[in-house]
Amino acid sequence: MIVTVFKTAIIVGATSGIGRALAELLISHGCRVGVAGRRRELLDEIEQQHGDKVVCRQIDVDSAQAAMSALDGLIMEMGEVDLIVISAGTGSANPDLAWEPEAATIATNVTGFAAMATAAMRYFLARGSGHLVSMSSVAAFRGSHEAPAYNASKAFVSNYTEGLRIKAARSGKPIFVTDILPGFVDTRMAQGEGLFWVASPEKAAAQIYKAIKAKRHRAFITRRWRLIAFLLQILPDFIYRKF
Repeated sequence: MIVTVFKTAIIVGATSGIGRALAELLISHGCRVGVAGRRRELLDEIEQQHGDKVVCRQIDVDSAQAAMSALDGLIMEMGEVDLIVISAGTGSANPDLAWEPEAATIATNVTGFAAMATAAMRYFLARGSGHLVSMSSVAAFRGSHEAPAYNASKAFVSNYTEGLRIKAARSGKPIFVTDILPGFVDTRMAQGEGLFWVASPEKAAAQIYKAIKAKRHRAFITRRWRLIAFLLQILPDFIYRKF
């Protein structure tokens, strides 16, 4: 028998990739899921597939103030929310340092993420309980000459998440914060040559769900990416810059 750990959840960035796979998994465990994303046609597809098991809301995190209001509205529509996952993100290789890709990455992964995380944490503090999950990356540990904004933005996500975890702990309330750090996952963001240990979105979602249930502070997806993270942290600059 499947035991429902969360009765209600919201996933921001749930129309594709890891976010969608996690939404499907939560639904299969009896959770009512608020599905948020920017692509209306995909929201309609999910709503047709799952009916009243989901509440769909179009949210573009790049418009931070409007996105915060939309998330507040979705929470109000659902009544009570146990879990909020911020999975919205973007990134692309940008070796020529064109400004447009950098600006787009910062708008979504930094400003948009912070707006959603702030709104979610304010809700949980007012409610007195809850679980916030961020979607960072193993890329957070070092800079990248191919995608400077992406790696830097994920470092921001992890650092901001840690700050919110400390705030939650100091509140004395049962509010949990988990930082998810995927390696390569088979989504449209997995670009370039030399990819390895590529997980399916479904496998990633299953491991993320286990980490959330265990109330982990941090989880590498898949688990063996912990080794890569360790190596990235100890690798001297004169070696790292050759990659």
